Amino acid sequence: MAARMGFRGASGRPRRRILAMLGAVSAVLALLAGMLTAAAPPAQAATLYGHDISWPQCPTAVGGLGLPLPPTTTQFVVVGLTRGLPFTENPCLASQVGWVNSNNKRAHAYTMAAFPTAAQLTTYRAQGPWSATTRAGQLSNVGYAEARYAVASLQRAGFRPPVVWIDVEPRPAQPWPTATAVQQRENRYIVEGLMRGLRDAGFSYGLYSYASGWQSITGSWRLPGVPVWATAGRLDYPTEALDRCRQPSFSGGRVYLSQWYDDVRDYDLTCDPYAFTPLPMPASALSGATADFNGDWNNDVLARVAATGEMRLYAGTGRGGLSPGLKIGTGWAGFNALETPGDFSGDGALDVLARESSTGRLWLYRGNGSGGWLPRILIGSGWQAMSAIVGPGDFNGDQRVDVLAREAATGIMWLYPGTGTGGWQPRVRVGSGWNAFNALVAPGDFDGDGASDVLARETATGRLWLYRGTGTGGWLPRVLLGTGWNAMTAVMSPGDLNGDRTPDVLARDSAGVLWLYPGNGAGKWLPRVRAGVGWNIMNAIF
Repeated sequence: MAARMGFRGASGRPRRRILAMLGAVSAVLALLAGMLTAAAPPAQAATLYGHDISWPQCPTAVGGLGLPLPPTTTQFVVVGLTRGLPFTENPCLASQVGWVNSNNKRAHAYTMAAFPTAAQLTTYRAQGPWSATTRAGQLSNVGYAEARYAVASLQRAGFRPPVVWIDVEPRPAQPWPTATAVQQRENRYIVEGLMRGLRDAGFSYGLYSYASGWQSITGSWRLPGVPVWATAGRLDYPTEALDRCRQPSFSGGRVYLSQWYDDVRDYDLTCDPYAFTPLPMPASALSGATADFNGDWNNDVLARVAATGEMRLYAGTGRGGLSPGLKIGTGWAGFNALETPGDFSGDGALDVLARESSTGRLWLYRGNGSGGWLPRILIGSGWQAMSAIVGPGDFNGDQRVDVLAREAATGIMWLYPGTGTGGWQPRVRVGSGWNAFNALVAPGDFDGDGASDVLARETATGRLWLYRGTGTGGWLPRVLLGTGWNAMTAVMSPGDLNGDRTPDVLARDSAGVLWLYPGNGAGKWLPRVRAGVGWNIMNAIF
């Protein structure tokens, strides 16, 4: 972003100096001021043309660059909240908001994301909704604190925009670590914290970046439910910016705004008719989550009452507990396999797979992101041949939700790769001999290496094995996790239930007690905790 990145543009390369010939600026301002109407092609009558501004438009006396504000002909403005880094404030935010208000302009805001310094990590690692007992939880809390700082700036300025964009770009003054996949996963925790912090403050949010920057920082993280503000880079016309509206975005989300810039201003346009209302939000963007059904960023548990076929939602508290069950459907007795695969349809909300007992049909029950349902969709038939259906999340590394299914007659395990839009790619055989197990559970990344794993309970011995995924659709050598698990009448995983950003397991004993087995993030257990009683009335917990 020209106005926000100091002296770096969307290419990540130095792109301007402080206008060595400031005297020439006034000579071209009149031409640039008319650029919105003179250069904007009539591609779409409802397209609006605007600008984004921040600290470079501040006077030099307060640390800005003295660059001009937008012409009064601008149709909207996106106002930067920081002075280029998190935990800083645009020194003339109040006056810029005043300019927006006095000129009656539509407006959004944007804030910066960055990896914390050592001091910031120490200060903010416990200032968020996640447990600070793990590094993942600490980094998530720092991102949350970055969002809260931005919200405080908005409050001081009396500014309540419908959307706050999160700027994710290289930061020379505070670099993102990008050398390894582990570092890229950690960068995602920062961005997740920002998204949750804005959501908790009542703001809708979106992402600003560009393909190569997003790839280096996040590993090309796919977030189809999160809106996008895309940049076309340094141009003197908006044609390529309009192209960005129609091209796939850096993260897979729908593009709402597009930007281009020159040495004096940043220019923006709306991609479709847009009334500057809050944007549609995903249920949550928790990494690898397959169980946040009500969209509060805490993982949940679904359970079916044996006597009635009623479906209940037990909302997670985020600290290892479950709220009282809430009825979210009836008539579920007709299914003999139920699983939460994650966001299988690609709309940002988590879904449920249900196999019909009488027909073998597999139905996709699309979640609405707030604990309810959209119309179901038939996604397959012949699934009665499978004795287990498991949703591991992204098993083959393409950032789309997949399904594992065990063939009853042969014990062969099949990978059904998801398309990311509610369909299937050709299935792939990923193992044999799986009939030796009477419980298969997909906790997510249980050993902390970034790949989705599977837990399997051996029928003959009660041993619980960790089958570590490779991240590309295969397996690493299995690891014994424990013995005596045949004492449990149900085993499932909600992912992270206790808020430390590592996957956990729930198991019901014969007395109906539900136990939480917290994972330590490295393939081991922390001491178990009782999570509930009376669970024997359920004949499916997932």
